[in-house]
Amino acid sequence: MNKQQLAAKIWESANQMRSKIEANEYKDYILGFIFYQYLSDKQLQFANNEDFSDEDIKALSEDDAETVEHIKSNIGYFIAYDNLFSTWIKKGKDFDVANVRDALSAFSRLISPAHKKLFDGILDTLQTGLSKLGDTAGKQTKAISELIQLIKDIPMDDKQDYDVLGFIYEYLISMFAANAGKKAGEFYTPHEVSLLMSEIIANHLKDKKEIQIYDPTSGSGSLLINIGQCVAKHINDKNNIKYYAQELKKNTYNLTRMNLVMRGILPGNIVTRNGDTLEDDWPYFDENDKSNTYDPLYVDAVVSNPPYSQKWDSSNKESDPRYARFGLAPKTKADYAFLLHDLYHIKPDGIMTIVLPHGVLFRGGEEGEIRKKLIEGNHIDAIIGLPANIFFGTGIPTIILVLRQKRENTDVLIVDASKGFIKVGKNNKLRACDIKRITDIVIKRELNPKYSKVVQRADIRENEYNLNIPRYVDSSDNAESWDIYSSMFGGIPEKEINELDKYWQAFPDLRETLFTRTSSDYAELKVENIKSSITEHINVKNFIDAFSKSFSDFDILLKKELLTNMQSVNIKKEENVLSEDIFTRLKTIPLIDKYEAYQLLDDDWIKVSIDLEIIQTEGFEATKKVDPNLVIKKKDGKDHEVQDGWKGRILPFELVQETYLKDELKNLKQKETRLLEINSEYEERLDSLSEEEKEADTVKEDKDGFINKEVTKEAKQLKADAKKNGTYEEDSYETKIIKVDELITEEKGLKKQVKEEATELHMQTKATIEKLTDGKVHELLELKWITPLVSSLHNLPVAIINTLSSKVQALAEKYATTYDHIAEEIKETESKLATMIDELTGNEFDMKGLNEFKSLLMDENNG
Repeated sequence: MNKQQLAAKIWESANQMRSKIEANEYKDYILGFIFYQYLSDKQLQFANNEDFSDEDIKALSEDDAETVEHIKSNIGYFIAYDNLFSTWIKKGKDFDVANVRDALSAFSRLISPAHKKLFDGILDTLQTGLSKLGDTAGKQTKAISELIQLIKDIPMDDKQDYDVLGFIYEYLISMFAANAGKKAGEFYTPHEVSLLMSEIIANHLKDKKEIQIYDPTSGSGSLLINIGQCVAKHINDKNNIKYYAQELKKNTYNLTRMNLVMRGILPGNIVTRNGDTLEDDWPYFDENDKSNTYDPLYVDAVVSNPPYSQKWDSSNKESDPRYARFGLAPKTKADYAFLLHDLYHIKPDGIMTIVLPHGVLFRGGEEGEIRKKLIEGNHIDAIIGLPANIFFGTGIPTIILVLRQKRENTDVLIVDASKGFIKVGKNNKLRACDIKRITDIVIKRELNPKYSKVVQRADIRENEYNLNIPRYVDSSDNAESWDIYSSMFGGIPEKEINELDKYWQAFPDLRETLFTRTSSDYAELKVENIKSSITEHINVKNFIDAFSKSFSDFDILLKKELLTNMQSVNIKKEENVLSEDIFTRLKTIPLIDKYEAYQLLDDDWIKVSIDLEIIQTEGFEATKKVDPNLVIKKKDGKDHEVQDGWKGRILPFELVQETYLKDELKNLKQKETRLLEINSEYEERLDSLSEEEKEADTVKEDKDGFINKEVTKEAKQLKADAKKNGTYEEDSYETKIIKVDELITEEKGLKKQVKEEATELHMQTKATIEKLTDGKVHELLELKWITPLVSSLHNLPVAIINTLSSKVQALAEKYATTYDHIAEEIKETESKLATMIDELTGNEFDMKGLNEFKSLLMDENNG
């Protein structure tokens, strides 16, 4: 189920429940039930792995103390068979809200002591809110039944290419903005921003064998999850990552715990707290054994996206060790309070990333003093300016600050990434290439004009510790200028040709081929066909040849990595392996933006990684499987999921048809094309009728179009008349009606054939997939995974040539029309107008006005 399908299902359910609960509370119910389903399924999975029979599972009960303890000690809790989510589904009409109340109550009782802190109260929001779903047990039962029917279809197998729980949370907050997002200050960190922060941190931690990470404003837990996934690509055992999380709001705190648990993280590696990060720092002591413990929290990495510029109580915090060195943030803006909290909790070799409003870079007062101390203390490592409108709930510009406790260098890397994004709805979204570009620049601390700069501390001091990004990195586009001489007399300024210098560097002889110098400062175009002159130039041909040679064996590498090794390739690491190979191949190729190439890889990798995950999980035979194609259709005003044919689990029907059922597909496409032609001819014939002919009952339109029965009836009579009286003229009304009738008859027959052949081809495709040889599967996977990527990469140099051609064409056209040309055209037009006035007639006053207008034109002309 993709995001769009999931969103549609959730929104339909939310609308149905709006009369029962507050819109912003709906997410607590759906997320709570999803989590309970996960817990139930996990216990069933454990039981199956322990060789429990179906009868053993049905017998699971609190009365069997030995089994209860065995399951609790292994997974941390116990759920009786009657309380399993799957059992609720099986109950059908016998399901009752009491089943849920009993199950949630029992879950609270049957948590293992070792897992008490992790699971205790995690379902409280759901449990206490059941009464809001209706004022009677019957109404509550109906509402919950509808909800669990929705949830049972939500994919929770970790094979999706997105964070399902996080997506639901983000989606619901965005849809219920007025009641939730802005008002409650809940900001789900977009996956792309989370991934960017995670990649930066993961690189810093890549050589560590054991890692501790902490999010003091954890929200949905997405930041921690993404860091864990990114770090896991660099270490051998993901169980060596420990997660610390603190969250103020109880409902959101529960969501953090749910999300971490559902990611398969070991319970012992999840440490969470429900508390106010600024008021109640992570305790130095175990709260259950204060006298015998002392363990302040210092971690390898802290990551956070705190509420922006919120008020806080700074009284009596001067001696708080988090703030003592740097000072207190102003009471009206807690941004630096959160930052200093994060900085305090990282180890000497640790790293932190935090998202804040860009005002923290230049606001004065207490914030200015803190910023000065952070710079002089050498803690600020990098500043990344993000695009506006990237977070739901706020349109203000935001930044990511990267800080460390100890650094060797004393400079600050400043990156203006505000213009790298794609528009999605009302919001902006970082692309994979944007994330990769920023990450590489931060890791390598690269200088990139109009994008990034390494700023020395002396420069920052000169700017009085103001870190506003435009002071150091000017990312604005160059304003278009117009050369006065060229505008008056023509020609192209050399300085504007020089702006294409990167192309002249790559193609050293091309400039001379395209332009002739008319003076030291001006030139003119000396070719008629710009595109062909560029394309046929030897420098350009060598450029394309060099690219082709560099990538000549790239498909061989892809076949080895993805096809030969499909069962063993490390999916999490492979995209990076391939991207490094692409970057290496592009090192000697000018003009090609390697991050554009990376985006092409990432676009392809999304589908490849999902396929590989299925193959590695289910085996190679999964490539030969077909599944019901389930679609949503309206019935009685409600959406229902129904089967509409079949689809390949991995191999698309269309690809199989184009490869192995070409003739059948071609025949079908020809008939479909003919249907379109018939419709066009049909409309053309009817449009050719006169208005009087269109008034005939035969061709009047109704809601379904022209009345075919009437046309057919009249055509039959006309044909009979023709036999008696002879044929009609080609352009006559009678001939048109007869032709329309013939088209209707042909269309009817063709539609039947198309339907039958489409069904036959569909079933033939299903059978073909199920009987594929291993060799043919490899051929199809190559066509699906490898061919599109190789093809799109080879289009990169073509795009470069097209861009250059457009730029040269624009330069030529810019000054093609000079002021002299325009003045001459005006003069000629005025003369023609004056002549036309002589031909006009009117009364005495009209003629006086026209003569005066003519004299003005002539004066202008003579002047």
